[in-house]
Amino acid sequence: MQNAATMAVLDEILEPLTSAFSRDVAQALVDIKAGEAVQARIAGLAEKCNEGLLTPTEQAEYESYVQAVDMVSVLQAKARAWLAHHRATSGIAHQ
Repeated sequence: MQNAATMAVLDEILEPLTSAFSRDVAQALVDIKAGEAVQARIAGLAEKCNEGLLTPTEQAEYESYVQAVDMVSVLQAKARAWLAHHRATSGIAHQ
C-alpha cells in the first residue's frame, strides 16, 4: 500500500482533472470497477504477498496493481466530492 505522503501527492497531481469533470464523467469514474479476472488476479497476488511467496516478477505486477488502484481511488474520491458539491449547489439553485 502507498503511504499517506504518496496519496497526498497523487491527490495534488490529479486535482486539475476535476475542472474537466461533468456529471457524466464524474459518475463514470465513481462507477469504475475492475473486471472479475483482474480482481481475482489481485486477490491471488495479495494472498501470495501476505505469505511472502511472490516472485520478483509477481511483486512488480502486484505493486503496479496497487499503484493503479490508488490512482483510481483518488480519482473516485474527487468524483464523489465533485458530485456531492454539484448536487448541493444545484439543490440550492432549485429552491
